[in-house]
Amino acid sequence: MDGAHETLGMVAEETLDPSDWADVQTLSHRIVDDAVAYLRDVRDRPVWQEMPGDVKAFFTAPLPRSPASLADVYGEVAEKVMPYPMGNIHPRFWSWYMGSSNLAGALGDFLAAIQGSNLGGGNHAAALVDGQVVNWCKEMLGFPASASGTLVSGGSMANIIGLTVARNTKAGINVREHGVAAIEKPLRFYGSDQIHSCHRKAMEALGLGNQALRRIPTDASLRIDIGALRAAIAEDRKAGFKPACVIGNAGTVNTGAIDSLQVLAKLAHEEDLWFHVDGCIGALIAIAPQNAHRVAGIKWADSIALDPHKWLHAPFEAGCALVRDALAHRNTFAVTPEYLESAPRGLASGQWLHDYGMQTTRGFRALKVWMALKEHGIEKFGRLIDQNIAQAGYLAELIVDEPLLELVVPPTINIVCFRCRPGDMTGATLKAFNTEIMLRLQEQGIAALSDTTVRGEHCLRVAITNHRTRREDLDLLVREVVRLVREMGKPGAASS
Repeated sequence: MDGAHETLGMVAEETLDPSDWADVQTLSHRIVDDAVAYLRDVRDRPVWQEMPGDVKAFFTAPLPRSPASLADVYGEVAEKVMPYPMGNIHPRFWSWYMGSSNLAGALGDFLAAIQGSNLGGGNHAAALVDGQVVNWCKEMLGFPASASGTLVSGGSMANIIGLTVARNTKAGINVREHGVAAIEKPLRFYGSDQIHSCHRKAMEALGLGNQALRRIPTDASLRIDIGALRAAIAEDRKAGFKPACVIGNAGTVNTGAIDSLQVLAKLAHEEDLWFHVDGCIGALIAIAPQNAHRVAGIKWADSIALDPHKWLHAPFEAGCALVRDALAHRNTFAVTPEYLESAPRGLASGQWLHDYGMQTTRGFRALKVWMALKEHGIEKFGRLIDQNIAQAGYLAELIVDEPLLELVVPPTINIVCFRCRPGDMTGATLKAFNTEIMLRLQEQGIAALSDTTVRGEHCLRVAITNHRTRREDLDLLVREVVRLVREMGKPGAASS
């Protein structure tokens, strides 16, 4: 044994800290300078570009077994990673509904990583920042201070949190103890036929199955049909199901349509249903002075899902679930194993945040939201939302005025669905033509659009959730789309 101790004492103990802090400090200053320039000059770069074969091959290298200098590692990041982003910080990225990040948020992410706090709970500053951001989200949406909430990875998880509380509250049994098989009457959840796919995943993950989510037809404005919803609830009750929850859309992912949230709140109260609002697209319109009326009624929800990484432009990832009944929220998730018991004082005396969701280990994602809100103030974020909605209206006008383009559906908020329609093209030919337009815009680094289908009609989709977008970018988009339409109309051009 003594020999073993002597041998152990001869081995130098190691750490991941640098051997020369001065060199690392110099490199860190360079990295920050490069990062600031990366954001400052983002407009001068392509929105997106295809990675060359040698770059893709670089990421197939085997596991590194020996060290390299941090400067060399950063050189590889600068050369192989930074030039090939998804592109969502670019002012002409409109493909999917994403925020465009911000410098204060990026610094917040860096500082959170430096501190390295685990947000499962405990008596430390990161937990208080987390709680304050949740409280600010409640205030933004008009929720009472007594409500609870939790920061999560994004909208899908935020919706699952809310729907899990809804299931457990409306099941009529102790689901945590006995499981969904013990529910006497099968539960029914309701949402429009425009509902996000994460709700199907939620039904499956909750053990209820896809058929527990009844899709209700929408009206001419793509909002849930209230009459059809009432009829479905009555029909299900008569058939022996238990209507449990109605999911309202504060902005659908396809077109941005907003359900009549005030009417849904009243209906849910009358029918004894949980009222959940999927606000990942548009809940934060509540802070926009010119458009807040569009989500009136959201404050009456029992639970809300929202995404600070969209219209608060937090760096990914940052979602938030709010629940009006704090006790129901905690009772759905809280577990206290012996190794996580609270103490009357010291580190373990704080609120245990893991009692409000699935994660025990949680990153310090609140700081990036907190710093940006402190720097800019909520009023500016509200104005930026109004700005994006106005820009969508402007783009729609440009499309209406251009004979080669047509709106598929008028924009409700900040999503514009349109298509190119040269000549008498229809069906699969028209879809292929528009898809090619979208791909060429991406490949030429001009703009990133996505495509979708609305009421059976294929179209291109511009989601303007970007604080860097200017009207001149939308002018350029229309000019470039028209140029491509005319180029592709020439003989042999479509296959080039």
